[in-house]
Amino acid sequence: MPELAAPAGVDVAATQRRTVRVLAAGQVLTGVAFGATLSLGALLAADLSGQEALSGFATASVTLGAALTAIPLARLAARRGRRFALTTGNLAALTGIAVVIAAAALRLFPLLLVGIALIGAGNAGTLQSRFAATDLATTARRGRDLATVVWATTVGGVVGPLLLAPGELIGASIGMPRLTGAYLFSFAAQVCAFALYVLVLRPDPLLLAQRLDRERSASTPTAPLTDRPALARFAMLAVAASHVTMASVMAMTPVHLSHIVAPDAVTLAVGVTIALHVFGMYGLSPLFGALADRLGRIAVIVLGQVLLAAALVVAAVSSEIPGGVLVALVLLGLGWSAATVAGSALLTEVTPLADRPRRQGRSDTLMTACAAVGSVLAGVILGLVGYGGLALWAFVPVALVCAGAVFARTRRV
Repeated sequence: MPELAAPAGVDVAATQRRTVRVLAAGQVLTGVAFGATLSLGALLAADLSGQEALSGFATASVTLGAALTAIPLARLAARRGRRFALTTGNLAALTGIAVVIAAAALRLFPLLLVGIALIGAGNAGTLQSRFAATDLATTARRGRDLATVVWATTVGGVVGPLLLAPGELIGASIGMPRLTGAYLFSFAAQVCAFALYVLVLRPDPLLLAQRLDRERSASTPTAPLTDRPALARFAMLAVAASHVTMASVMAMTPVHLSHIVAPDAVTLAVGVTIALHVFGMYGLSPLFGALADRLGRIAVIVLGQVLLAAALVVAAVSSEIPGGVLVALVLLGLGWSAATVAGSALLTEVTPLADRPRRQGRSDTLMTACAAVGSVLAGVILGLVGYGGLALWAFVPVALVCAGAVFARTRRV
């Protein structure tokens, strides 16, 4: 791909470094906010509905909210820039947090799902941060820049679940509904992320990349980047299927842990397990980004499927051992990280700049919509065949990606 040539007065490399730092800081904050939703959503859903089989509707709602808003936010980014799309997502998440707390106070399960869906809409904006990191990136560093922003979520994503216990204490002291105290931290983090994007994410990376591309084309006409739709479809499959595998098992883990640990230790067990899972999702993403730049995107996608398969095996054979579940969740996060970083980088580099926001939005919509369906089915499967059986069912999307990788390697068009 021809790199973006800078006009006089624009240091693209320095701007890109600053953009990555700002996006990474935003990911820390939104990671704190989203961590509580991951941990508490299933527990709140089971509590308000009175049926554990409906606990999967929490993850389904958050992913459905992201699915419904990914394309509109991508279109908004194409027209108004990444900053406008990201801050719109922050506002949706803030509204969702308020609705979730109200639903818990009123004991209204449907209202809870609405609030969680709004938080999911905010997460759709957060997901765009990884693509924003590639707008000005060079081909040689695209995977690493994307992975740096993904990695930053580690801090917030690990801290978020660990705030459950202190959040409950603070919430109880001011009369908040049970299981909602940690949302105080989520709300504050989203407000800080909103202010960061409004004040500091300047110039907007996508708008600048579009301007530089137009100026380069006008001054030195070159052949446009060849669109490679088959590889783009495989990239979207890899990201979506890996997300389904991760989300379906992760969504049921808090409920499953509530059955195999002592009642007074459930909150701690869930918090620690999800925190380490989130560390697996984001902690080694720079390594996977570097591997994707060095070994190739498809090779790292396949590595992700190997890690996901290992996680499912451990979950199936150690389903009644809390330590085994924890190991499975860490491996699950690592597999997701490898596939998501490499798949997102592949999607970006095989798509012309003008089409990237639209195709990236479609990818996020497919990813989150499939995960929403998978989360609902996961609750049903958990009730029928247990946690170990759910892990075995999750091998289906892993097999699909492996088959797609064979096709992608033999048909690079």
